[in-house]
Amino acid sequence: MEKIFNNTQVAFSLKSDTELDRAYFLFKMIANQPLVRIGTAVTNFALKANLPVESLIRATVFDHFCGGVNEEDCLSVVDKMYTKGVSSVLDYSVEGKEEEDQFDAALQMTLKTIEFAKERKAIPFAVFKPTGLGRIDLYEKMGDKETLTPDEQAEWNRVVARFDLVCSEAHKKDVALLIDAEESWMQDAADDLVTEMMRKYNKEKAIVYNTLQMYRWDRLDYLKKLHEQAVAEGFYIGMKIVRGAYMEKENARAIEKGYPSPICESKVASDINYDSAVLYMVEHLDKMAIFAGTHNELSTYNLMSLMQERGIKANDERISFGQLYGMSDNISYNLAENGYNVAKYLPFGPVKDVMPYLIRRAEENTSVAGQTSRELEMIKAERKRRKGK
Repeated sequence: MEKIFNNTQVAFSLKSDTELDRAYFLFKMIANQPLVRIGTAVTNFALKANLPVESLIRATVFDHFCGGVNEEDCLSVVDKMYTKGVSSVLDYSVEGKEEEDQFDAALQMTLKTIEFAKERKAIPFAVFKPTGLGRIDLYEKMGDKETLTPDEQAEWNRVVARFDLVCSEAHKKDVALLIDAEESWMQDAADDLVTEMMRKYNKEKAIVYNTLQMYRWDRLDYLKKLHEQAVAEGFYIGMKIVRGAYMEKENARAIEKGYPSPICESKVASDINYDSAVLYMVEHLDKMAIFAGTHNELSTYNLMSLMQERGIKANDERISFGQLYGMSDNISYNLAENGYNVAKYLPFGPVKDVMPYLIRRAEENTSVAGQTSRELEMIKAERKRRKGK
């Protein structure tokens, strides 16, 4: 397998010198854990105190990791990336809402992004978070099989109706729909609901995609059981495969509540788990579609090799690669340059409302060994290449 991810000229072809300098500055900051903690606390305080910091945030971290403040705002970024063959997934990244009117607003925004995707080849997927459409505590109660009060049952029925409306619209408009995974203690209820949507709307092909966080040691078994169910009941599986995004929170809760952690015992075990899930899906591609969400170069090469060995075309519509906007451009743009389906998750939303997402992203980067240093290494190499012209 030819090593393609060191080509920084392709990776940063859309970045001006100024944007490259900003990226270098941001990742240098993120590499410093104490600085991230201090910056997070100061940013939260400034936003809560209504200090005029939004324009500063917008000009730095927001514009690097987000597409814009609304869906229209994202279109220039979408169009620009698509000139290099990199697609977009518009991700309304407003987190932590708890009210019915907020869930209804997220529902309407998701429906709007499905309409956007239908009209634009550059946006092949829509996406939403389960907790964007309902309370996390309610998912947890459903997953634990607790008896709901009449009010809670009515509330859950509204969550189900929101899911069904989104999946129905995606099916009607032939837009693939990614449903993100979240904390393990709410995921059982979300999984059951997404499986019901697959059963209903994935009869001809994968439209509805669930997400497997492979840093969880139980997810490969879950995938195999779901596959048995899909074969028996005649529906297709769409699955986004990621490593995961809530590791520290998961481990802390397991210690606090005295149960075994759902997280694999090591990074190596998570990597093996991830690659095993990808292999299983490639082996059963007749019933499955894969969205491989990863910033890991080895796992990406692994899937590319599997495709080559089995004679699967780079642009086979059942396999897509995905990375987050503002990260791993060396993977995204070089994949696209070589004909693979690749999409960037493009978060958007009001600056203040998207800050929890951005803070989580910064904290994750400091905790993922090697991720930030790899970003810096690539940026340095490209700056050096440009200066040597």
